[in-house]
Order: sequence, then C-alpha cells, then structure tokens
Amino acid sequence: MAQAHFTAELLDELNLLCLYNLDTSQEGIKVHSNAAPEAVAAASRLHAKGLVTQADGGYLTPRGREAAHYAQELAGLLNPAELTT
Repeated sequence: MAQAHFTAELLDELNLLCLYNLDTSQEGIKVHSNAAPEAVAAASRLHAKGLVTQADGGYLTPRGREAAHYAQELAGLLNPAELTT
C-alpha cells in the first residue's frame, strides 16, 4: 500500500470541513467569491466529491458529515492545545 500524505489541497479541504458545526444539520457555511482562493477551490472540490451541497459550501451531505466528523476528530487529536492530561 502506498504511503498516504496530505497535500496542500487536502489540507484546505480538511480545514473547511472543520468549520462546520456538527451539533446541527441546519447550519451550513458560505465561502464567498472574495474569500482566499484556496478556500474557494476547496469548497468546489468538496462539492465535486459529494461532501457538500453547493460549490460555495452549503450544507454537509451525509457523507460530508462523516468526513467533517473525522476531520474534526483528527484535528483535535493532533492539536497539542486540545490535549488534556
């Protein structure tokens, strides 16, 4: 199996997924056209992958909700500020 790694594009997508509030399915996000080009492109890629409902963000699809959950869990595990002893 090939070694997996996070490209800059995947990191942009993960960062966008971390912005979603997983406590509700009634809250989405909007990536405005004047946002950072990386965020605009990441939203479009997430839409193409079927993870969000709109090319500029929108709501998470069921698969997107799962991806956002894992992205947020991973960010929490890897962020030393989040770790407690």
